[in-house]
Amino acid sequence: MTDLTDAPAAGRISGLETRSIDYVPLDERHGKVWHLGPLWFMSNAQIATLAVGLVSITTGGDLFWSVVSIVLGTLVGTLFMAFHSAQGPQLGLPQMIQSRPQFGYLGALLVWLFAYLQYAGFNVFNSILAAQSLSSTVKGSDQLWIVVVTALAFLLALVGYDLIHQAEQWLTYAMLVVFGLFTVTLFLLSYPAGTFSPGTFHATPFFAQFGVVAGYQISWAIYVSDYSRYMSPDVPVRSTFNWTYWGSAIGGAWMMVVGSVLAAWVTADKFSGTGIAEMKAAGDHLFGGFGSVVLVLAALGLISVMALNMYGGSLTLISALDSFKRVRPTLTIRTVTVALTAVLSVVGALAASENFLGSFVEFLDLILYLFIPWTAVNLVDFYVVRRGHYAISEIFRPDGIYGRWGWRGIVSYLVGFAAMLPFMSVVNLYTGFIAKAMGDVDLSFFVGLPVAGVAYWLLSRSLDLEAERRLAEVEDVHLQDAAHAHVEP
Repeated sequence: MTDLTDAPAAGRISGLETRSIDYVPLDERHGKVWHLGPLWFMSNAQIATLAVGLVSITTGGDLFWSVVSIVLGTLVGTLFMAFHSAQGPQLGLPQMIQSRPQFGYLGALLVWLFAYLQYAGFNVFNSILAAQSLSSTVKGSDQLWIVVVTALAFLLALVGYDLIHQAEQWLTYAMLVVFGLFTVTLFLLSYPAGTFSPGTFHATPFFAQFGVVAGYQISWAIYVSDYSRYMSPDVPVRSTFNWTYWGSAIGGAWMMVVGSVLAAWVTADKFSGTGIAEMKAAGDHLFGGFGSVVLVLAALGLISVMALNMYGGSLTLISALDSFKRVRPTLTIRTVTVALTAVLSVVGALAASENFLGSFVEFLDLILYLFIPWTAVNLVDFYVVRRGHYAISEIFRPDGIYGRWGWRGIVSYLVGFAAMLPFMSVVNLYTGFIAKAMGDVDLSFFVGLPVAGVAYWLLSRSLDLEAERRLAEVEDVHLQDAAHAHVEP
C-alpha cells in the first residue's frame, strides 16, 4: 500500500476528491491502517467529548463512579463503531450506503434521515464550542467565529479524505503534548475534601452517564467506513478494528474523564456547562496563557470534526438523492452537498439556545435510541448473515437483488426500537414505565441491541445467500472498470 501522500490522482480534480458514494476501485486504494488510530483519537479528543463526561457528576454522582461509568461506556460503545470500521476496506464503500442490503434501496432513507440529523446536530454543538473557545482567547464575537470555523471546516471537507486524515495526524501530535501537560496540571489543583474517594453508588447518574457515553461512541458508527474505504481489502479486519477501537476509546475516555474532573474541581453546581471557562482557568495554573493555548488547540480539533460531519453529511445527502435518481459522482455534487451541510450548521448554531449541556445530553440520548437498532442490524448482516459477501453493483440498482424495501431490516429495526421504549429515560422528554419503576435508570441500550440483532438474524434465515454470492462473483469481474467509467473525468 502507498502512503496517503502518494494517493492516486484518479477520482480527484485539482487535488479535490470527486468520489462520493461510489465504489473505490482497487488501483485507487491507499493509506496505512495505523492512520486510523490518529484519525479516531483526534475525532474524540476534543471538548465536545469533554462535555459528555459531565452527565453523572452534574446530576449528583460521585467522581469515582463517574469515571468508572465513562470507562465502561467507552469500552462497550466503541466496540460497535470499530466493527463498522472494518467494513470499509472490504467493501470500498462509505458507511451509510451499506444500509441498502438490509433496509432496501428506498428503505435505507429511514436511517439516512437520522444520520443527517446527527451530522447537522453535532456540527451545531461543535461550531458553538469552537466559537466560544476562540472568542474567549483570540477575541471577536461568537457569531463571527461560528462563520469562520464553519468556512474552514468546509474547505477541509471539500478537499476530502486524504487531507482530513493528514490534518488529524498533525493535530494528534499537538494534542498529545498540549493536553498531556494540561492533564498533569489537573493534579496540581486543589479539590474539595473527599473528591477522589469512592463515595456512594447511585444507579441513576451512573447508568445515565454510561448510556450517554456508549451512545456518543456508537454515534461514530455512521462515519467509520467513510475513512477506511480507500484502504486495501488486504488490510486485516483485526488491524482495522484495533486501530479504530483504541484510537477512539483512548481519545474519548481521556476527554470525558477530564470533563468529570473539571466539574469536580469547581463543584457541579458552579460549572459553566461547556467546560471552556474551567479549561482556561485550570490551564493557567501551569503558567499564564497556557489555558488559551489549550482552547485554541481545542477549537482546531473541533474544526476537524466539523469537517468530518460535513463530509459524512455530503455522502448521506448524495445517498438520499441517489434513491430517487441515479447520481454520478462529480466534484459539483460534492461541493453543493458539503456547502448545504455547512450552511445548515451555521444557521443552527446562530439560532441555538444557551442551554448547551441540557440540549447536548438530550441529543446524545436521541442518537443512542435511533442508532442502536441500526448498528445491530448492520453488523449482524455483515458479520453473521452475509459474512462480508455483497454484490456491490446491486447496491446501486433500485430493482436489484436487495430490493426497494428491505422488510427484514425495517421490521427488525422497529422491533428493536419498540423493545427499548419501556426502558428509555430522557429528562424532560420521556420516561418508559420500566425505567420509571427503577428510579429513572435507563437500560434501553442492553435491550434494543440484542432484540434488533436477533430479530434480523431470524428473519434473514430465508435469504438465498448462495444465489447472492454467485451473482456477486459474476458482477465483480466488471466492477473495477465500471468504477472508473462512472467517475467524473
